[in-house]
Amino acid sequence: MAGLEDYERYLEDEEDELDNARFMSAYKSTLDDGPYHFINSERDLTLPLQKHKNVQPLYESPEDEISLRKYLGASVNLISLITENLLCHPFLVLRRQCQVHHTAKRYHVVPLTLLPVIVHLHQRQGVTTLWKGIGSVLLVRGMTLAVEDVISKFTPWPKEINAKTTVKQFGQHLLLKCISIATVVPFYSASLVETVQSDIASEKPGIFDVFREGASRLLSWSVPQKGRMLPIWALVGPSISLGLSKYVCQLFVRGISTRIMCRRVTFYEERRGARTRDFAAQSQVIEVYSTMISLMATEMIFYPFETILHRIQLQGTRTIIDNLDSGYSVVPVLTSYEGVVDCYRQTLATEGVSGLYKGFGAMILQFAAHVAVIKLGKWFITQISELMSSKPPAKVVEFYKLEGKTPIGSATMSRSISGISSLSEEIS
Repeated sequence: MAGLEDYERYLEDEEDELDNARFMSAYKSTLDDGPYHFINSERDLTLPLQKHKNVQPLYESPEDEISLRKYLGASVNLISLITENLLCHPFLVLRRQCQVHHTAKRYHVVPLTLLPVIVHLHQRQGVTTLWKGIGSVLLVRGMTLAVEDVISKFTPWPKEINAKTTVKQFGQHLLLKCISIATVVPFYSASLVETVQSDIASEKPGIFDVFREGASRLLSWSVPQKGRMLPIWALVGPSISLGLSKYVCQLFVRGISTRIMCRRVTFYEERRGARTRDFAAQSQVIEVYSTMISLMATEMIFYPFETILHRIQLQGTRTIIDNLDSGYSVVPVLTSYEGVVDCYRQTLATEGVSGLYKGFGAMILQFAAHVAVIKLGKWFITQISELMSSKPPAKVVEFYKLEGKTPIGSATMSRSISGISSLSEEIS
């Protein structure tokens, strides 16, 4: 009897091993052509509970991933451009009104003090009160680009620079920038008036009034038309100095930030063990963020100089602005500066160093809104792209450890196989 029982136990063990071998053979044959072809034996099913390095986001082809990144980079670049030129204009209006209000009691260096003022302006003047002068601002920017384009066509001076630009070409490029800034100074001053003047105390300007006012200031090059208005020749020098300094600083900061971000991306990809096939697609997003960083740094550094320049440009124009101490009344701008140095001295004497940073909170709000719009737009475009491309999101398979030679009908074996089968069905 003992021999018979040993023989039956031996047959049962042989059947269990045969069942396990058949199961592994059948399951391996179903996975040879699938994403889990790395499962070759029972040992591969005893991995710890962790992400497997071979599992990657699924795309129909590498070209689909590249095109998706290119589309995402171009879309983020477009959103950044629209945000910088249109959506941030209300904060530009608040910032300039604070800068030119030399008798203001509230300096609005932090953003929180501006929030009740914005509410009061909307209650009293409507939603469009912070969008005044947007047409003239866009026209002046377009005029600057047009002047640079015309000069670059009639001269060998390059309009754009890159890593291969020589020192001579870079000097010619800066000279082109100087001429374009000097050309648009009177029109920029006229646009400044339109962005800061109050809607309830002044007539709304026409679309092309910026050209008329700018041309009249340009014709009176040395003799001002009104009272204490400074002549254009006294404004050209400070405008070129500020504009050129901001441009060079922006180039420097953008170059450094671009290199840092490129190295971080390369280091991250090397740690992950894979390099992207198309670095140009990622470089578009990197360029957007590096440009935004350089813009923030430049505006913060040169903010006091911009305050001085705006005050001498507005002097003598008899402009009435909104009183941002409360947001309910209006005040005239009456100053008597003799130039840049005198404006700087009077500002320090009467308002202190913080007077040079009036409206700094509006600039903080501007950059916060800029970053938020880019982040939101990037997320939204990514979601839309994934839905339109009908590609499943990245999935990671986690394996359960099989304990010993558990029979195929037991609870542990069934749980492991069902978990793997369900994941395989989701992937397929």
